[in-house]
Amino acid sequence: VQLVESGGGLVQAGGSLRLSCAASGRTFSSHAMGWFRQTPGKERDFVAAISWNGGSTGYADSVKGRFTISRDNAKNAIYLQMNSLKPEDTAVYYCAADLTYDGPTYYSTRSGEYHYWGQGTQVTVSS
Repeated sequence: VQLVESGGGLVQAGGSLRLSCAASGRTFSSHAMGWFRQTPGKERDFVAAISWNGGSTGYADSVKGRFTISRDNAKNAIYLQMNSLKPEDTAVYYCAADLTYDGPTYYSTRSGEYHYWGQGTQVTVSS
């Protein structure tokens, strides 16, 4: 099973990036998925999550109104559209899959609930 992130890079403050996460080895179309980010020496922080059918989403307060999570179950992929980027958004971004099933609106904001992780993609926002 693999989760592979792409789309990271260097962008100026105020710019946009779209991260993608492609899953292979099994389907995650029935499971919630999420994005987390981490900077050196810090814990991995929740960014956004989405229920299995896309009907329910959640965001960290720091990214609400700027980031949008979405998924395409036919492609076994999720996305993170990041707009109005700030230097404090600089981090390695990870996608993750949660094998727990607790209803069509379920998703978790806790990293410990996730079972599969990608290798991460670096996002750097310059001021």
